Amino acid sequence: MWIDRKLPGLVLAAAMAVATLCQPVLARGTGLIFVSLERGNQVVVLNPDLSVKTRVDTSRRPRDMNFNKDHTLLYVTCGDDDVIDVIDVATLEVVDSIPTGPSPEMFQFSPDESKIYVSNEEDSVMEVIDLATKTISGRIPTGAEPEGVINSVDGKYVFVTSEVADMVHVIDMAKAAVVKNIVVGTRPRRFVVTPDGRELWVSDELSSEVHVIDIASLEIKDDLTFVPPGFRPEDVTPVGMAITKDGSKVLITLGRANHLAIVDAGTRELLQYVLVGSRAWDVDLTSDEKTAFVANGLSDDITVVDMTSMTPVQSLAVGRTPHSIRVDD
Repeated sequence: MWIDRKLPGLVLAAAMAVATLCQPVLARGTGLIFVSLERGNQVVVLNPDLSVKTRVDTSRRPRDMNFNKDHTLLYVTCGDDDVIDVIDVATLEVVDSIPTGPSPEMFQFSPDESKIYVSNEEDSVMEVIDLATKTISGRIPTGAEPEGVINSVDGKYVFVTSEVADMVHVIDMAKAAVVKNIVVGTRPRRFVVTPDGRELWVSDELSSEVHVIDIASLEIKDDLTFVPPGFRPEDVTPVGMAITKDGSKVLITLGRANHLAIVDAGTRELLQYVLVGSRAWDVDLTSDEKTAFVANGLSDDITVVDMTSMTPVQSLAVGRTPHSIRVDD
């Protein structure tokens, strides 16, 4: 009997090809930079070389933005039209709008991406939106003017800031209820969770502080303050934050103090103040963490920060009142 010795190799190659086709297709990072313009009713899209690729018209007052896991879609809360717009990253067009309650602010996907947790500023609730049906499946009361929303790494808790109550609400998602209120500084705004899941950092805009909460005990373990040279403590209004993938550095925008603070997360030591634009409001990092981008709400621009030297290298006008910035990288 004659046997083609190439056949096993061909069969293996064919099997591998079929297996490849059966794998989920994930979008590659485009390197595009997305900036929501709160008063421009647009998301401006920048190329990696910082030229403007396009401007995506959205519903009114676009604010927080998050990609889905495979970065095929970008979700944008639009506070004045009570919707979350969905932008197709490939076509750069709005392809869907998901209804919310009044004035959606910040949001987070559940770990399995079946739900969106969104803060409703006017109703003082955190809404749970079912993504499959695009309907509101739950409303959990919070303090007045909730803003920041983030999951614990294990998905057990969702944390929500209340700007008026000066609290971080701890929501146990199995119980769908607030199980603890942690008093922090004045007007808490945003969060980051360390990659190891142990710490929750919260920015307190009007008390010029960042509190660090131990997630296991749900107790405050540190209180950090920042005063860049030439500014008074009351000028420092921390809001947006980002954290490196290894959890070693936290980047904190200091609002009216027009600086970005870069902090050693372990020692809490200030590594550098970086001069940026007016009312530094949000920050994001490229995947190689060599560059940070800061959205400046009052100077209508973004600042490009070189993370190796921790210095600003460029400012770029983008449009009216940049709110959030996300890098598809």
